[in-house]
Formats: sequence, structure tokens, C-alpha cells
Amino acid sequence: MDLGLEGKTALVCASSRGLGFACAEALAREGVNIVINGRDRGCLDEAAAALRSTLRVTIRAVCGDVATKEGRAALLSACPEPDILVNNNAGPDPQDFLAIEDETWGQAIQANMIAPIMMVRAVLPAMIARRFGRIVNITSAMVTTPRPHMTLSSGARAGLTASMKGLSLDVARHNVTINNLLPERIDTARQHQMANDMMKRFGITYDEARRRQVESIAARRLGLPSEFGATCAFVCSVHAGFMSGQNIHLDGGSYPALV
Repeated sequence: MDLGLEGKTALVCASSRGLGFACAEALAREGVNIVINGRDRGCLDEAAAALRSTLRVTIRAVCGDVATKEGRAALLSACPEPDILVNNNAGPDPQDFLAIEDETWGQAIQANMIAPIMMVRAVLPAMIARRFGRIVNITSAMVTTPRPHMTLSSGARAGLTASMKGLSLDVARHNVTINNLLPERIDTARQHQMANDMMKRFGITYDEARRRQVESIAARRLGLPSEFGATCAFVCSVHAGFMSGQNIHLDGGSYPALV
């Protein structure tokens, strides 16, 4: 299927690795020129080189923290009017609710709610003017299935979800869509981090933690980053213009609710 994206430009936040990189790669395979981003210059340069080695599109790399004004300014200076914005950022570490400090709440809300909202505000006018825009927020399954040790993630990202839902109703008539991708157990470095956390919380081995991760998924396997990236590319396509304001679970069929 031709997604109708060749020649368009995407700004993909926090995309030097993991889910962000998977989205950047999938979009680049569809002929989209990409601006990737990360905080670690070495990791970012490696990611850019990997994309350039196999794909015939323009790849620009911007080093900076999207959670900061300076990082966002650098991204928007390199790509002020993208056709596609993919919001992404590292999730907060799992913590027991009573152990979370005041400043930690502020950091989580800034990184996983305020920062993506500011990026949307910056790129939205040009999307409306050209009558094409695709905004994808990588959030988390914790938005719809919160867990006690993930209140930082679910709280901040649920706030983003609510803000974007309201906005999606206003901009749909301009052919600007806003959708959220909710990953659960996609096999990236984040899952290794979560396995290490399980080891500490439950006093189990790493292998047992990984086994529990797999058993928690209805498909009885972890998701592939390429599967996640392909979904992102379709949501950004010309064929997805009638789909907006949606939370799309990528969880191997594990979401337990009816709606």
C-alpha cells in the first residue's frame, strides 16, 4: 500500500533509539524526510548513520532534550513546519506512590505532558494552513490500565491524552489528525529496564522477570519495534485522515476492556 507520504517531512522526538527510532525508520521507508532527536550525541549520530545507510531520504539529527525549552527550540529551528509530528519521550521510572518526591511529579509532567503539548502548539498553525497534519503521541498502556507503581506515567500521560482529545475535535476539519499510540511490552531497552525493576521489587531473577513480561501479554510474546513503527506510519498516512482522537493499543491483544 502506498501511504501517500513521499516527500513529506516528519519531526520525531526522542528517536535515537527504541520506539521513536522505529517510527522514524518506518516513515523514512515511505519516503518521508526525517528529523531525529536524542540527548546523547553518540547514540544520535549512530542512529542517523543507520538510517542514511539504507534509505534515500534526508535525515537530520538534532541533539537536545525535548523536555526543555532549549531542546524544543533546537528541534523547531531545524524543522519549524513539519507535516508530521511524533511526540515521544522517555517514561518515568516505576516508583511506589508514597516514595515519589514533589519535584519528581513536576519532572514527569513536564517531560510527558507539557513538552508534547508545547510541540503541538508550535507546529499546528502551519498544519492547519496547508490542510495536512499528522500528530502522533507515543504514550503508554498505563493511560488506560494504570498500575500502582506507574502513577507518574499514567498521571502525566492521561493529562496529555485528555488535552489532545479536546484539540482533535477542533482541528479535524483542517485535515489535521491527532492520535495516540499506547505500547505495552514492545521489546526495546525500556523492557530490559522494567525487567530489572521487577527483579528488585519481587526478588526474582532476570530470566524470571522476562518470563513474566511475556506471560503478561495475551499473544505470549513481546511486540516488535517494527510492528509499532508500521502502525505509526499508517496513522500518518493519507488513508488515515478519518481517524482522529483515538488511543491505539499495541499490546498483543492484552487490553482487557470493551471500549
